[in-house]
Amino acid sequence: MASEEKPGWFGRLFGRKGQPAPEDKPEDKPEAELPAEAASPSEGEPDFATAAEDVAHVPLPPEETGEPVPDVVEGADLLPVAGEPERPPAGTAGDDPAHGADPVDTGDVNREPVVAPMPDIQPVDSAAALAHDASAGPDREPEAKGWWSRLTSGMKRTSSALSERVTGLFTKRKLDATTLEDLEDALIQADFGLETAMRVSEAVGKGRYEKGISPDEVRAILAAEVERALEPVAVPLAIDASRKPFVILTVGVNGAGKTTTLGKLASKLRAEGRTVMLAAGDTFRAAAIDQLKVWGARTGTPVVSGAQGADAAGLAFDALKQASAAGTDVLLIDTAGRLQNKTGLMAELEKIVRVLRKQDPEAPHATILVLDATVGQNALSQVELFSQAAPVSGLVMTKLDGTARGGILVALAAKFGLPVHFIGVGEGVEDLEPFAARDFARAIAGLEKD
Repeated sequence: MASEEKPGWFGRLFGRKGQPAPEDKPEDKPEAELPAEAASPSEGEPDFATAAEDVAHVPLPPEETGEPVPDVVEGADLLPVAGEPERPPAGTAGDDPAHGADPVDTGDVNREPVVAPMPDIQPVDSAAALAHDASAGPDREPEAKGWWSRLTSGMKRTSSALSERVTGLFTKRKLDATTLEDLEDALIQADFGLETAMRVSEAVGKGRYEKGISPDEVRAILAAEVERALEPVAVPLAIDASRKPFVILTVGVNGAGKTTTLGKLASKLRAEGRTVMLAAGDTFRAAAIDQLKVWGARTGTPVVSGAQGADAAGLAFDALKQASAAGTDVLLIDTAGRLQNKTGLMAELEKIVRVLRKQDPEAPHATILVLDATVGQNALSQVELFSQAAPVSGLVMTKLDGTARGGILVALAAKFGLPVHFIGVGEGVEDLEPFAARDFARAIAGLEKD
C-alpha cells in the first residue's frame, strides 16, 4: 500500500468502514525479518484494525453449535460451582494438609452443599466432669499450698533481697568493722530498725572478728535475733465469751486492707462456730459498703449498713444495739480509712469510740490497727498517732507479699511492743493466719522450716 493510502492513527485505531484492514505480504519483507513462527498481533505492537477478524476465529460455545458438551472440561475444577462453598487451595488453612482440596464435581450444578456430620455430643453432668478432670492426668489443678509455702512465697522479695546482700558481704571476706557496718546498713534498708540491726551485727561479730563466716551462718543468726524480738508480741486474738457481743473495731489508713481483713476474720470466726455480725462503718465509700456485703453473703454473716455519707458513729451505735438484741458473739466494725496526721478525721474516730461506750463502757473490747507492710517506716507514725485516737490493742500486718522491706514488723515490735495477731500474704481467705514468730523469722531470713 502506498504511503498516501495508509490510514492515520485514528483510522488504525477504529478502522475504516467498508475498507478491509491491510495485510502485510511476506514477499514484501526481507527474509531476515521473517520469524521462525508467525507471531500473533498481541505479541508486538497491538493492531486494533484486525480485532474484528481475530474475533471471527474464536470458536462458538458448544451450546450454540449443537455439539455435545464434554464430561470433563480442562480447568473446570478451578471454577466455583453454584450451591457449593468454595474450597481453599491445597495446603492452606481450613484444608487437610495431607491431600489438599478435593476437586469439585461439575456434573451436578444445583446440588446442595455438603456439610460434614457433627460429632455426637452427649450431655454430661458438669459437676461429675469437673471432678473427673480434676483427678485425671497431669492437667489436674495443683493442690492448695500450706501456710508455710504461702508465707515463704509471699515474703520471697524480702528474703531474696537480704540473701543477696548477705552473700555479697560474707563471701570470701574476713569479718571486720567495715563488713559489720555494711550488714547494719542492709538491715536498716530492710526496715528492721536501728536497734535490731545493731543487735544482729553484734551477734555476728561476737567471737568471729577477723575470721571468716559463711552467709548461711549469718542468716541463721539473723533468724534467731528476729525470733527473739518477735516472740513477745506473737499473741493470738482472744475472744472473751463473757462479753457479748465482743466488739472489734478496725482502724487504719486508706488502702491498708481493713475491709478485706474484716471479711477474712469473719470467715475464721464463723469456722470456729461463733455468730458474727458486720458493721459497714466506712460510709465515705459506697464501694466499701458493697464489698463488706459481698463478704457477708460469702460467709453467711449479717451486715448492718446505711446510706453513703451517713454518720459512722450513729451506724456503729445501731450495729451494737442490733448485735446485743440478737445475742451475737462478735461484732466486727469497719471504719473509713484516714490519714493519721489529719486532726479532723482522727476526731471522728474518737467520736465512734465515745458513742460505743454509751452502750457498753468497755467497748470496743479490741481495736485492731491494720498496717500495710509496703509503707515501710511510715507504719511507726501510724501506730503512734492512731493509738492516741483509739485504744489500739493489736496489729494486723497485710501485704507482706508486696514489699522487699518486711522487716518493719521487727521495728514495730521493738518500739511499741503491741501484740501482732495476724499477718497477710495475699488476697485469699487462707492468706490471713495467726502470727508465729519462728515461722516469720525463718521465712524472712530465707531458711527452711525446721
